[in-house]
Amino acid sequence: MQIAQILDKIVENDHLHSKWLNTLSFMENAGARKISAAEHKEEVTLLILKHAAEEHRHAYYLKKQLSKFEDNPCKTYTNAELLTPDYTKFYLNILDVQVCRYLKKHFDLTGADLKFAAYLFVTYAIEVRADELYPVYQEILSAKGSKITVKSIILEEEGHLEEMLHQLREFSPDWEIHAEAIVKLEQALFEKWMVGLRLEIS
Repeated sequence: MQIAQILDKIVENDHLHSKWLNTLSFMENAGARKISAAEHKEEVTLLILKHAAEEHRHAYYLKKQLSKFEDNPCKTYTNAELLTPDYTKFYLNILDVQVCRYLKKHFDLTGADLKFAAYLFVTYAIEVRADELYPVYQEILSAKGSKITVKSIILEEEGHLEEMLHQLREFSPDWEIHAEAIVKLEQALFEKWMVGLRLEIS
């Protein structure tokens, strides 16, 4: 079952759909917290503040749209109110650990330099994923005439990806080789997440 088929089934069921929106909100919030954790204690750039603020806003925007459901069961981020909570809650943490190991091996980075490099590559991989996932979701929402929309998030995620590409080009002339390897790490985690979603909705 492909992501479009999974999302089609989710959107058809208000209970699943509300948990899906809440799951996306959780992941956006987790991303914002990861970005903030990567900040240098003093050398905080405007771009990092912008990214963290926008990811927090995405989490808020998705959470707020839950009010469009007549019966919204999702008030918190507890396991019962998320889809595939085990995969969802560890997704970014596992990717961050894997990326840090990769960067240590290939760039011999430590401390703040490692945190910043991990921020660049993890964010890039997640933005690539978002650029694939959100448009598919929006297409299904539009086809079904749903009151839910993620069009504003799509536009901002596209901007994020361009910003990350610019920073990665400055980080290393070989950035594409390393970005490709890290995208493969994320792809493996995404596929496991999809397995979890398929099991939960079947």
